[in-house]
Amino acid sequence: MKRIFAALILLSFSDNRLWAGQGQPDKNYQKHSLKRIVIDAGHGGSDYGASGSKSHEKDITLAVALELQKAINDQMPDVDVYMTRTTDVFDRVTVKASKANAAKGDLFVSIHCNDAGRIRHTEIEGYKTVTRKRKGKKVTSKVPIYHSWTTPNPAKGTETYIWGVNKDDDKEKAVREGDNEVLDSLSAKELKNFDPNDPAQILAISLRTQQYAERSRNLAITVEDEFAKSGRISRGARQRNEKGIWVLQATNMPAILIEVGFLSNPEEEDYLMSKEGQEETANTIVRALKRYKYSLDNKLLSNKQQQK
Repeated sequence: MKRIFAALILLSFSDNRLWAGQGQPDKNYQKHSLKRIVIDAGHGGSDYGASGSKSHEKDITLAVALELQKAINDQMPDVDVYMTRTTDVFDRVTVKASKANAAKGDLFVSIHCNDAGRIRHTEIEGYKTVTRKRKGKKVTSKVPIYHSWTTPNPAKGTETYIWGVNKDDDKEKAVREGDNEVLDSLSAKELKNFDPNDPAQILAISLRTQQYAERSRNLAITVEDEFAKSGRISRGARQRNEKGIWVLQATNMPAILIEVGFLSNPEEEDYLMSKEGQEETANTIVRALKRYKYSLDNKLLSNKQQQK
């Protein structure tokens, strides 16, 4: 009976602080908006990732991630940056997620490059005469001779992913195994020491997961909007539902993965290999991060004013 009563207390408490009248979790109940960003350069070391004709994904992602770190330090000096790697080393995704969670980030941004298989072409370049025996008789026929070749796939543009909706259980597990700041900030004093399987705490974890999902969606859309404004082709904000993206659902924070371009497209490969392309990509992402933080700060300010 006490457990049910506790859940009802938290539900009433969360109704006042977490819900914003439209059945959506309010984004302002954290103690701060954006203090630390975890930047993950995809792949590394023995894991080359995608390969273009002149480059490997692991090198491009590191170069862009380092430019992003520099741009955040310059343009968002009140935000700390934690890098999962700054050199050409390999870490399993489990290690990357553990590093991000240990750093207690407010946001996880993973940098990757896309790849599309070469397109195969076939045409008839002539014929040859073939003689076969059929029912004891010689039969002559012309057989086409095919010429085949491949060309680079023209796919190009950026994509930004969040974890799939069918992976919410994994995200809730990451929240549950985190530092549980959400439980401390949401629970009455009597609820702080409840067992993690308590329905009240399950409710808090579910609400936090919904908040992370909403923030991640908003940022993914904002990133792609900024790429479109910069003149890049935006392929949109997406989810990878079936396979999922493990490192996104295993981090205890909002999380996105940005595919900054196709290394299989020679034009985009040259762009991403260039210093100019890497700086422009980083600055585009920072513009989205600034918009994201501005929105969160306004929500927090509005919430404080309402509480006065």
